[in-house]
Amino acid sequence: MTTHDAPKGALEVSYDPADDVEVIKGHPHGDLSRAPGDQPDLTQDGIGCHSGAELESAARMAGQSEMLDKFRADYPTGPHDQPQSMCPAFGSLRVGLRMRRVATVLSGSACCVYGLTFVSHFYGARRSVGYVPFNSETLVTGKLFEDIRESVHDLADPDRYDAVVVTNLCVPTASGVPLRLLPREINGVRIVGIDVPGFGIPTHAEAKDVLAGAMLNYARAEIAAGPVARPRGGAEDRPAVALLGEMFPADPMMIGAMLAPMGLAAGPVVPCREWRELYAALECGVVAAIHPFYTAAVREFQAAGRTVVGSAPVGHDGTAAWLAAIGDAYGVAADKVAAAQNAMLPAIRGALDAAPIEGTITLSGYEGSELLVARLLIESGADVPYVGTACAKSPWSAADADWLSARGVKVKYRASLEDDCAAMEAIRPDLAIGTTPVVQKAKARGIPALYFTNLISARPLMGPAGAGSLAEVINAAIGNRDRMSRMKAFFEGVGEGDTAGIWEGDPNLRPDFRAQHQKKIDKLARAAKAQEMI
Repeated sequence: MTTHDAPKGALEVSYDPADDVEVIKGHPHGDLSRAPGDQPDLTQDGIGCHSGAELESAARMAGQSEMLDKFRADYPTGPHDQPQSMCPAFGSLRVGLRMRRVATVLSGSACCVYGLTFVSHFYGARRSVGYVPFNSETLVTGKLFEDIRESVHDLADPDRYDAVVVTNLCVPTASGVPLRLLPREINGVRIVGIDVPGFGIPTHAEAKDVLAGAMLNYARAEIAAGPVARPRGGAEDRPAVALLGEMFPADPMMIGAMLAPMGLAAGPVVPCREWRELYAALECGVVAAIHPFYTAAVREFQAAGRTVVGSAPVGHDGTAAWLAAIGDAYGVAADKVAAAQNAMLPAIRGALDAAPIEGTITLSGYEGSELLVARLLIESGADVPYVGTACAKSPWSAADADWLSARGVKVKYRASLEDDCAAMEAIRPDLAIGTTPVVQKAKARGIPALYFTNLISARPLMGPAGAGSLAEVINAAIGNRDRMSRMKAFFEGVGEGDTAGIWEGDPNLRPDFRAQHQKKIDKLARAAKAQEMI
């Protein structure tokens, strides 16, 4: 097929006319070279995701420093050395489970694998998750790696799978289990090994980037090696814009409608739903970083010579600026850009005016779209004095941060739970949008609250549909303030925290146990700080 014009030096995609083609052959993977005595001791009780400093130290002793330094550069940490949300591996697990013909294998502690498997099925996964168990012997002797290699050989059926994704969780990563030594392919099935430790990846959102970036890197190498398989839906005959970040299903279609007057099309959404879509995404001359935290994925697109555009077509101002930026990246004539803006902006303004939001709202979350939602709320009429996001500062969200700051909004990157709760308690908003503990704390104080992930981010945000999508649920929640006050008054005096519930006598609080536990926490914190100073 003929590729579209792209920035100079871009890696071009060449599709083979056949529906199925052979993938790159595997490279020599070498043998395990570390003696059992070189393994750090991670078999004692109590080692888990809460032991961040110990696990990171063990991982560096096991030769994982380069990987951890890369994680630190891609995903700089905030005030905490471990995630405050769910296990980061949940993000990469969801990406793999949503892809057709991709098998997923986890290597980690049994409790971690159970929790991840449970929550993945709770969120709608409909396929099994592979598990390679280990014990003290297999971990310290290197047998665990051999078990993993055997498992992927057993799974690598080209009639069923395009790829097998193997993920190391905290303990195997800290022990130095070398997934990089797995074969690149077995029987024509790609083998993708990644490490997603809780002590190296701050949020589950950024773990999506770990797998997306690894897959893009593999697909880019395949393109460089020769012809690749044609996407199932065929190739787009217009220059396309790849969309980076998981979105409500209607949003990519709306973006496609926005781009059409400029002669452009919406390309695949990354993370993709099928391996072949990776090739089509890499073919797109421009990439829209709708969610700004995909650092590894952006690196792969830039290595392929693609132009990356930040922000998103959200609200009136955001849509106007984003369409102009896309047009500039593709060299679209000014009149066509104006035509695209004129086709959408009046409808967006009408939707905003028809669904106003009145009230003060604090907003926080860990999905990466918090700044975009805040823009939409403000253009709908809401007062949003505080926005907290668990993701790090990024050049791809700079335009959103500037827009919000110009309107007096305090934007907090790598916001901690303490930051979000402090803002909510200080502002006492009409509505608090946040993570589960923020919502819980707000409701305990009689403040209406909504869970960001399920009730806000899982809605259309782009174009006219997005402009009117939030008002109904937001206004309904704000209208519940009187009911929340009545509920708070009704339950006044029943106790809270340790004294919540009905007691015949005073509960046995044992402050001595708490003091002893606090000493342990303080000791670990001092040891971690001393380690950083070495």
